Amino acid sequence: MEKYSSGLVAESFWFTELKQIIKLRYNNVSWDEIKKLCVEENLLGIAKQSRSIRIYGYLKGRVDCIDKELMEIFLSSDFETQKLINIISVARKNKLFLEFLYEVYREKAIIGHSELTPSDINIFFKDKQLQDSNIATWTDVTFRRLRSTYMNFLTDAGMVRLHNKKRFITLPILDIVLENYLVAHNEMTLLKALTGGR
Repeated sequence: MEKYSSGLVAESFWFTELKQIIKLRYNNVSWDEIKKLCVEENLLGIAKQSRSIRIYGYLKGRVDCIDKELMEIFLSSDFETQKLINIISVARKNKLFLEFLYEVYREKAIIGHSELTPSDINIFFKDKQLQDSNIATWTDVTFRRLRSTYMNFLTDAGMVRLHNKKRFITLPILDIVLENYLVAHNEMTLLKALTGGR
């Protein structure tokens, strides 16, 4: 996960789809079989086969970041916890998104500024452009789309709520089982990023 990627612009939250694939993987269905279900039997309910293949690939990447123990937690958890596990899988796969959660979402929560503005994300991207030559080559359109993707992911996960066209941080209350899992796997950065912890 060393290299920064803007690939998240092509992805959506895909919660229902992720849930279906986690169930299959937890029951030891092979990736070949899952791909066949997605492409030939339209498991994901997507009209175009090419798009189905693409979404399958993105979801496979997410589920590959979820071990059997976390799958078990996912399947026995409530809706809110499942959505957070989706965010965890995205953050594990995407270094830039994880850093955004830690450096912007968490820090705003710590200082008590609950509104998350487009300029907060723009400042974060500007800093990253200065730190990384790869990010420095990305276009304004890429940054705009990434900003929109990040906001949508957080809103869909219930970590941000929309009020009068403004977005406000809503810190999730982590299920103790999920919290213990993150601590046991030494993922304190992720835990603090999600909960606004110091």
